[in-house]
Amino acid sequence: MLFRESETVEFKEVVVDDIKKEIIAFANCDGGKLYIGIRDDGTVVGLDNPDSVSLQISNMVRDAIKPDVTMFLHYKTRKEDGKEIVEVDIQRGTDRPYYLAKKGMRPEGVYVRQGYSSVPATDTAIRRMIKETDGDRFEAMRCLNQELTFEAAKKEFGLRKVEFGSRQQRTLKLIDQDNLYSNLGLLLSDQCVHTIKVAVFQGTDQTIFKDRREFTGSLLQQMNEVYDFIDFRNQTRATIERLLRIDVRDYPEIAVREALLNLLIHRDYSFSASALISIYADRIEFVSIGGLMPGIDLEDIMVGISVCRNQDLANVFYRLHLIEAYGTGMGKIMRAYEGMEEKPSIETTKNAFKIILPNINTKYETGRFSAPSVESITSSASGAKKTLSDEERVLEYARSHGIITRNDVIELLKVSTSTASRVIRKMVKSNLLKQNGKARNTNYTVINNKNGVEASEIKWN
Repeated sequence: MLFRESETVEFKEVVVDDIKKEIIAFANCDGGKLYIGIRDDGTVVGLDNPDSVSLQISNMVRDAIKPDVTMFLHYKTRKEDGKEIVEVDIQRGTDRPYYLAKKGMRPEGVYVRQGYSSVPATDTAIRRMIKETDGDRFEAMRCLNQELTFEAAKKEFGLRKVEFGSRQQRTLKLIDQDNLYSNLGLLLSDQCVHTIKVAVFQGTDQTIFKDRREFTGSLLQQMNEVYDFIDFRNQTRATIERLLRIDVRDYPEIAVREALLNLLIHRDYSFSASALISIYADRIEFVSIGGLMPGIDLEDIMVGISVCRNQDLANVFYRLHLIEAYGTGMGKIMRAYEGMEEKPSIETTKNAFKIILPNINTKYETGRFSAPSVESITSSASGAKKTLSDEERVLEYARSHGIITRNDVIELLKVSTSTASRVIRKMVKSNLLKQNGKARNTNYTVINNKNGVEASEIKWN
């Protein structure tokens, strides 16, 4: 028999570490045969103990290559030129990509056949193999990063008294049958690469930019931090009817909650672009990447029909009691605005889904974002100019002076020490102010809050 190396044939004189790369490359591509006991030039040198060589390769493959590829390898001892060699027949695997366990599902760990050589695969080739073997559902695909941590998720599950051990992670499909993290695991992990960008604008357009933040980390962490960011700016307007005081927030809390959950659960995570939330004086816009699912119209959404893009993610939120049932979110949003003049609206494109929540108190406003306090309503009724909220006054002072202290807040707002401390703590928690120093040397500075910056100057990088 005349031996020559080719795209599907590889020679090794003895068992070496590189054999693992050759096996991975064949299993990731169209299969091939690996001969042990033959030099690169085709010279047969033979083996003293072929059975021992076959066992050595089998053990090497079982320990070093993931997922399990052993079922696609077949060993045979052959005689050529009176000498014994081992033929390893490698079939194309069904759980591609295969990779070196120590390197992970990265180019340095995944190999493919290119000509007569085995070379590292590109990120694009790795993603293509995952899609071919795992299907089109992003959340069910194996994650490229297998070094994930779940501190934020553990905290959220703990607060809701839901177990989050390895068994529960398998049940929730964060881990697959090969003990590998799925993309759902990535979404809930601290290493999640998808973000939400929130911007606050002065007025009803994007001419004047007031504030912005990009939220990162686990989706559960983003959910809590984004809600707190919006809730801090969801001001309350108080009116007095006879002896009854009535407080009305700019946006019904249930509507904000459901719009945010919709953005998280129904987003198309196969796109790398961030989800967007824009806060204007008269509305909040939630823009989720990914249009309606095929076969679903906007009318279907409004009557409660839901085809979930991320079924496993929705199930996690259901287990955490964040959602009650699929398809009920839009109904809750609409009911929150019953009796209101302005109603929520939805806009869709091929690749985006937008929910617009109108500000209930807009009709009482004179151009500024925050709803007025009781005192400012009284002043407005007598013809006086409305005043800024306490938080806005603190921010303006901190911007103009560079820093602000607790004593400054006491003097500025004419409040007690405890009230000043409460205002500052709330603003620090909402990431409007940053604390510097300790004890008597403590002061506070503004975080990413440059009032008057043109929208064209916003840079998210």
